[in-house]
Amino acid sequence: MSQPVLWLGVSLKMYFGYQQTLDWCRDVAALARRHPAIQRGDIGLFVLPAYPAIPAAAAIFADTPVRVGGQDVCQAENGAWTGEVSASMLQELGCSLAEIGHAERRRHFHEDSAQIAAKVAMSLSHGLTPVLCIGEAQQGEPSQAIALCQQQLGEALSLAQQQGLTGTLFFAWEPQWAIGAPQPAPESYIRAVCEGVRHLPTPAGITLQVIYGGSAGPGLIQRLGGTVDGLFLGRFAHDPAALEQIIDEASALAEECHS
Repeated sequence: MSQPVLWLGVSLKMYFGYQQTLDWCRDVAALARRHPAIQRGDIGLFVLPAYPAIPAAAAIFADTPVRVGGQDVCQAENGAWTGEVSASMLQELGCSLAEIGHAERRRHFHEDSAQIAAKVAMSLSHGLTPVLCIGEAQQGEPSQAIALCQQQLGEALSLAQQQGLTGTLFFAWEPQWAIGAPQPAPESYIRAVCEGVRHLPTPAGITLQVIYGGSAGPGLIQRLGGTVDGLFLGRFAHDPAALEQIIDEASALAEECHS
């Protein structure tokens, strides 16, 4: 299967209960089985359910191209880390991704750059693709956002670079002021920042896939054209019908990129 032209990721955060999560996963798995763009590999799809639902979700998606990951990962290999989940356990459960550094975790759990760098390195060392969330707190000029992205990306990859780790990293640019807002960031702003992020220097062997998050929903991917590698979706994809609409839009855009 070829490398996807566009990626769509969905975090379920803590919106759903256990059974509701599995019902949603079954609906999305059925969608993935019947949607030609996903079956062809033009559109990549990944899902991040809450920890307790990961084994069942992985089983539901087992016969589909959909990837499953954790909404967080511990920075330590193992040991006395009560309540945490290791990268090796996520891998053992069938995960291939780990979300790291979301604005809510930085705010509520006071995650700092050292923790985030350790989580990125731990993920890469266990074959997990980091979904690294970076975004500015307030809207300014695109150049300011790009500078912050460069700083935080350098910090996040510092330990991985020291260890000579390689792999793909989803750079989920999520302006904090757009998360949970009625509308995403302005399209011209998204295009300018994502184009800048795509040209940021990275350590040898590290490849970035730049995806936009922050109230992303139906209609956005086509308006952004080819300036992003995909979208990181939250509540707007919690309705499988809305997710199907976004996949249809991404599929049409992927066909334009092919032609």
